Amino acid sequence: MSASSASPSSAMRRAWMAVLAHTPRAELEAALSHALEGARPPEFDWLRPPETGLAMVRGRVGGSGDAFNLGEATVTRATLRLRNEGGVTPVGVACHLGRDRRRAELAALADALLQLPEHAHLHGRLIEPLAAQLAAQRAARRQEAASTRVEFFTMVRGD
Repeated sequence: MSASSASPSSAMRRAWMAVLAHTPRAELEAALSHALEGARPPEFDWLRPPETGLAMVRGRVGGSGDAFNLGEATVTRATLRLRNEGGVTPVGVACHLGRDRRRAELAALADALLQLPEHAHLHGRLIEPLAAQLAAQRAARRQEAASTRVEFFTMVRGD
């Protein structure tokens, strides 16, 4: 399915999963605890417990040319299903770079909770602050990189 034909709900889920994948464990744990207001997370069953493996990273010549295998990256993924007596049992999925199994568990749990209608408030309490924090970090990195930019020019000598 292409990005242009995706429904708003799948685009929204893709956006929050990107935020969860880029958030460090300590920040994710604190934000999830704050968003749940100290309540205990719901029970769940593992469909795929956190597991670490390798994924091939591909690049493109010149950014848009032929694809080539750049190397392998360590990836951790997890899939769980909430135990919900209401009939709806959302499946939470997480995948991120690195070997942190707890982070994958937290991200999968957050993904599942965000799919429940009764937890609609979690988006504002969990995803929006984390997204703002990630955007601020990206802006700071961009500004730091821009400050080291060097522009070269050639002076033409007269004939």
